[in-house]
Amino acid sequence: MKRRKRLLVRLAICAALLAAAVGLSRCYSFRPSAGGGQTDFTPPRTLDPNDVLLPDEYEIEIIADALTFPTGITFDETGRLLITEAGYAYGGVQLAPRLIRLEPDGNRTVLAEGDKNGPWNGLTFHDGFIYVAEGGIREGGRILRFSENGDRQVLISGLPSGDHHTNGPIVGPDGWLYFGQGTMTNSGVVGADNADQDWLKLHPDLHDIPGETVRLSGKNFESANISESDGEVRTGAFSAFGEKTSENEIREGAEVASGSIVRIPLDGGEPELVAWGFRNPFGIVFSKEGNLFATDHGYDNRGSRPVWGAPDLLWKVEVGAWHGWPDFSGNRPLTEDDFRPPGAEPLTFLLAEHPNVPPTPLAHLDVHGGASGLDISGSNKFGFEGEIFVAFFGDLAPAVNRVLTPVGFKIVRIDPTTGVFENFAVNRGDKNGPASLIGGGGFERPVAVRFDPEGNALYVVDFGVLTMDGKKHRPHKETGVIWKITRKEVR
Repeated sequence: MKRRKRLLVRLAICAALLAAAVGLSRCYSFRPSAGGGQTDFTPPRTLDPNDVLLPDEYEIEIIADALTFPTGITFDETGRLLITEAGYAYGGVQLAPRLIRLEPDGNRTVLAEGDKNGPWNGLTFHDGFIYVAEGGIREGGRILRFSENGDRQVLISGLPSGDHHTNGPIVGPDGWLYFGQGTMTNSGVVGADNADQDWLKLHPDLHDIPGETVRLSGKNFESANISESDGEVRTGAFSAFGEKTSENEIREGAEVASGSIVRIPLDGGEPELVAWGFRNPFGIVFSKEGNLFATDHGYDNRGSRPVWGAPDLLWKVEVGAWHGWPDFSGNRPLTEDDFRPPGAEPLTFLLAEHPNVPPTPLAHLDVHGGASGLDISGSNKFGFEGEIFVAFFGDLAPAVNRVLTPVGFKIVRIDPTTGVFENFAVNRGDKNGPASLIGGGGFERPVAVRFDPEGNALYVVDFGVLTMDGKKHRPHKETGVIWKITRKEVR
């Protein structure tokens, strides 16, 4: 009798849990999205360092403001700050990207301007030269090298930029220049969603490129026609819009692949593939031990092959390995039911066979958090020596998916030995989100972090205000900020 009662109790608990799960699912289905950018903004931007919450022994100040879409910083040989302004932002805003030097007196010198082929996604300084990643929204990605007086040289061009761009760069311990290359699409298939990202209508023949020769599964996907014709088209993996594939069809690989990390000589030359199978390796950094780490943006719930609930990732990169895109999220296959959007059919593989078993990411981060630029604390002057600091740009809901609360908009530190991560710098308030949503004068969209050469301070690049009007991006010019975080006793 007691055993029967225990069984009935367990069944009742299971039923209650199931009902709760169903209720949560229904709640999610009916609740509107509540992303961090789903708000209104009226300039000017309010700024107040006191509205950023830090550990007690740290403080923050503003170094520069009124920048337009800043994406990266570095330091020249005298310690002067160098800044890239992107010149492009989702939402179709296209300006001239700029390379700016912040002078000791606070004035700004524009060292160089680009054409409208941005975004300029970060930079590094080495032996008297400034290396800049040009995203390539119109003409393909490039790596540019500038002298300190602004003279420009193109080291490599024609990189496969689409939804995601050419990122980085950094100089590795081997003396080569490394950069990240994002994918053309969300999950390997060109669809009508890519027409919203500015490149598909300009270049309708472009598509993702694998890092080695692969065989396709032959799965094709329906999409609305982006031309004036009515009806739908069917498109396969690693293929141009409207191009169907068949089972075991071959796609040749390339040294500069979609979703890859690549290296080139500092003076330019033939590229070499370091690793591939990433979706968007936005930030890369080497540790003192020579390990290469990369952030990677997770899939979105959009397009012809939408993916549900895929987290951003932090990788300890395995040289020569395929890291899972477009069939895995980290080391988890997209065929798992967790990645199936509600009401949709289960996902299937795009590749007939996989190059290798994907490595396990160092950390699974927030879904749609926008894990972007990163750096490593190099001394105990700042603290947390050896830990990885990551800027979280924040969600772009509802364009990427519906979220029930803002995600990202902060700086996180990660233990590279365990992958455990903790918030380091966030906005004060009753809930998480950018200052434009929750009030105050703190962060909007942190996009990069960089320690100064002495290791005393962490600089944060804040892209500025980017709101969402439905699924349309609304970036706001002259709202970008450079913040500086120091430990009080070493300031």
